[in-house]
Amino acid sequence: MIEDSPFVAAAPVLVPMPAERPYTYAVPPGMRVVPGSIVRVPLGPRQVAGIVWDGAVETVDTKKLRPIEEVFDCPPIDRAMRRFVDWIAQYTLSAPGMVARMLLRAPEAFDPEPWIEGLQRTLAGPDRMTDARRRVLETAEGGLAWTRSGLAHAAGVSSTVIDGLRAQGVFETVMIPPRPVVAAPDPGHAMPELMPDQKAAADKLRAAVAADAFNVTLLDGVTGSGKTEVYFEAVAAALDNGRQVLILLPEIALTHAFLERFQDRFGAKPAEWHSDLPPRMRERVWRQITEGGVRVVAGARSALFLPFKELGLIVVDEEHDPAYKQEDRVFYNARDMAVVRGHIGGFPVVLASATPSVESRVNASQGRYDRAVLSSRFAEAALPDLKSIDMRRSPPARGGFLSPVLLEQMQRTLERKEQSLLFLNRRGYAPLTLCRVCGHRFGCPVCSAWLVEHRFRGQLVCHHCGHNERRPEACPECGTLDHLVACGPGVERIAEEVVGHFPDARTIVLSSDLLGGVRRLRLELEAVANGEADIVIGTQLVAKGHNFPGMTLVGVVDADLGLANGDPRAAERTFQLLSQVTGRAGRTGKKSLGLLQTYQPDHPVMRAIVSGDSEAFYEREIAERERAALPPFGRLAGIIVSAATRGEAESHARGLRRAAPQATDLFVLGPAEAPLSLIGGRHRFRLLVQGERRADMQGFIRAMLANGPKLRGSVRVQVDIDPQSFL
Repeated sequence: MIEDSPFVAAAPVLVPMPAERPYTYAVPPGMRVVPGSIVRVPLGPRQVAGIVWDGAVETVDTKKLRPIEEVFDCPPIDRAMRRFVDWIAQYTLSAPGMVARMLLRAPEAFDPEPWIEGLQRTLAGPDRMTDARRRVLETAEGGLAWTRSGLAHAAGVSSTVIDGLRAQGVFETVMIPPRPVVAAPDPGHAMPELMPDQKAAADKLRAAVAADAFNVTLLDGVTGSGKTEVYFEAVAAALDNGRQVLILLPEIALTHAFLERFQDRFGAKPAEWHSDLPPRMRERVWRQITEGGVRVVAGARSALFLPFKELGLIVVDEEHDPAYKQEDRVFYNARDMAVVRGHIGGFPVVLASATPSVESRVNASQGRYDRAVLSSRFAEAALPDLKSIDMRRSPPARGGFLSPVLLEQMQRTLERKEQSLLFLNRRGYAPLTLCRVCGHRFGCPVCSAWLVEHRFRGQLVCHHCGHNERRPEACPECGTLDHLVACGPGVERIAEEVVGHFPDARTIVLSSDLLGGVRRLRLELEAVANGEADIVIGTQLVAKGHNFPGMTLVGVVDADLGLANGDPRAAERTFQLLSQVTGRAGRTGKKSLGLLQTYQPDHPVMRAIVSGDSEAFYEREIAERERAALPPFGRLAGIIVSAATRGEAESHARGLRRAAPQATDLFVLGPAEAPLSLIGGRHRFRLLVQGERRADMQGFIRAMLANGPKLRGSVRVQVDIDPQSFL
């Protein structure tokens, strides 16, 4: 065993690769390592960073071992985080090294940040005084150290003035520690006036933080009820207790508005953590988190793997959001893993949503989670009136997709100088393009999916593998010119229809594939919030937590879209998405309206949304899940077998099915071709393992993989415990 104090001759090191266990390395004389030390080790011809792990080392001659090259000057990864890595690896059936890899994503941060050369006032005075020099000396009063450029900027002088004073001994050179990436938040900066139900919920969260023990609270509040202000009080309590806080957000695009709300409350922004962060900033944030300098982080799901020094609270905002599920390399749900991290670390977790997941609602009803409810909007602002438009009775004009009922309400909204939002969860112009003469359909050459037309860009794009090509003038099959037709609407096509009806309105399209990426998207969202658009057409990203003060009409173009597949969560997802998007209306108290275009007005999801009776929907959905033994009353795991040829994939999948052990509480469905049977040139077959809630799913699948055919050729196997997607 490696102890925390003595020197050892060999140590297990977990390296960031698909290794099932740590490798053993020799510890050179004079080098000290402890469990959690971040080290540099040789791995084949390369040098990689790894983490000294727990457990016994192999009894081998240390002379035959390759030595650890370097111990980085970095705080060790603590025991709770190491346990968290092991737990995720065991639960998701992933290699521990691949989970550890998510911890080690800022390699330049393993060594301390260099100190900065600065200047400090001495007792000497200048040979003569000028206005510029006087301003510099007044600015530098108090004995604080300044950087050369910082002092020049603050005093409003050129850097040559500073250089002249330093040459005369008025300033001496000192070394300044690296500046914080963000200022320290002040829990008492702008304490809000809370409504009675907000105060009751905030008191419950503060009590959970004060207990300094594991606890999960579901903060369940309608859209616009002030959930953020409530959980900010839990954040303030954790900061008062000297603990760090992690706030998980589902989308990068949400971050900018959230940062400003946080700054209004605490006087400083939290540190950000997401894929759009520049590499140098990522390294500085990572380092200052592990040293305890950064007190609050707002980030995407990967922020869960940051090595906090004193983590004392995790908040998962919009906890129901599918964006928390990672489906690459290590398959995990950040919401569930946040609860696990809280349990291992012994601190509280807050899950916040206006439309909680069925799993969270069941956990709350069974007493595993506490529940705090906010049933009304802040300051008594009314929820929007919700109505369905039966498209069988009020169909759109030929060639259009907007009902006359919706168009009439849009006209009235424009006349009142208020904003409308049209929601369609489909990017691009049209989901399918075909030839009217021969019927040729444009499909992806390497996926079993149609190419989506993006007319703004003049391209046909596959949304699964990224393949794109120019939209041709003639059919590639029969050569006929000008007979290609777009089938079905995307947001670009709805925008085209809107401009035809309302040519003088300021119309904007919001979609994740906007040219200009996240930065442009944030600017567009800001413009909408500032009232610089009359009509907004958007995909699901407009449903996520945005506050549009002038928005009083929301129209859902195709409310049935999410119901038309075999996903067991289809009804839940549709209910959540439509509830969230209609909740964008009337958040500042103006009378507002939500209209759902549907061909199924009597569907339970539509009835629940229009009636506002979410409890009835949850009761029905939970009862159906229980009858079918689906999560959270049963367990599911998906296994995707892919290969370069259909035969290889099918043969391996059938071999796995035959290797499944005998069990009374688990059974295997399939294999069958996945709904998307070809992605990126790889053929895909799917098996689904279903079982009782207490069944040993991981042990069953491990045995299945061990007894099944060995991986050969191009075959790959991906295991997804608790799948969210069934494509």
